[in-house]
Amino acid sequence: MRAIDLLNGRLKLRHLVLVVAIAERGSVLRAAEHLHLAQPAVTRSLREVEDVLGVELFTRGPRGVTPTLFGDVFVEHARAVLAELRRAGERIGGLADGDVGTVAIGTLLAGSNVLLPRAIAALKRERPGVTVVVREATFDAQVPRLLDGEIDLILGRLNPIGDLRGLRQITLYGEPVRLVARRGHPARSRAPLTLADLLDYPWVLPLEQTALRAELEQVFRAQGLVPPGNLVECTSVLTVRTLVRDTDMIAALPELVARTDAEIEPLPVPLETVRRQVGVTLPAQRAPTPSARLMLDHLRREAAEISGTAPPADQPTDQPAD
Repeated sequence: MRAIDLLNGRLKLRHLVLVVAIAERGSVLRAAEHLHLAQPAVTRSLREVEDVLGVELFTRGPRGVTPTLFGDVFVEHARAVLAELRRAGERIGGLADGDVGTVAIGTLLAGSNVLLPRAIAALKRERPGVTVVVREATFDAQVPRLLDGEIDLILGRLNPIGDLRGLRQITLYGEPVRLVARRGHPARSRAPLTLADLLDYPWVLPLEQTALRAELEQVFRAQGLVPPGNLVECTSVLTVRTLVRDTDMIAALPELVARTDAEIEPLPVPLETVRRQVGVTLPAQRAPTPSARLMLDHLRREAAEISGTAPPADQPTDQPAD
């Protein structure tokens, strides 16, 4: 197997920026416009990269370009290198001037409604020059971004990390998950109310690939019930709350989320077996940037105030988190 020397000086940083821009925009022309370069210069630089690698990175077509197998691999590594360089620049800048920087947070349902806004507000009061970027998605979708350096941490209900040994998790507080419905929901007239009774109504549940969805389905099966078939799958806090408030849909929400809407109340059907730890997931081998560490400090403080406990220590864990 032939080795390719990418440290001999032929491959330049601009080559990485250019290849990533072409992959993201699907066109040499659009990449050139984004980089404020002439199209011939971008085409020439792309040929230089392909000459260094000895492979074709993109397949040209009438509507743009598509990464080849080699292109997908190279773009993945190029993004990681650029993310590390941005991180290095921020860390150096943070050491020189702690008042500026950027922290990118991947957020899940739990923690995003109360904890995160409080921590952001506290951070901005202390460091108004720090930019906070919040991206909402499922845990599985956030992990690649975290490992590639696109986001600094994932905040939400902790998921088992399994074989992903490149991660560590910090528990911030425990929060119950409640079944909720609007105040005037017809199910409230049933006494006693059971989980089986709630199957008469539509549900809004997390996506299938989430840990919370799996645990909720286990609750149904443990009682000999089939999980709801009439459902909407959603992880957007705003959408879930609106659906529950304006319809007869039932949802499972973190207690703090449910508590902030006066028109939504828990139902008297417990979910005692559902795990409910809220915390952050971080890369195991990469130190947080100054801005990310400030964000983490404020998350700890606000979580301690919410739960009435001392802020948790920054300790890595090799075990799946609750």
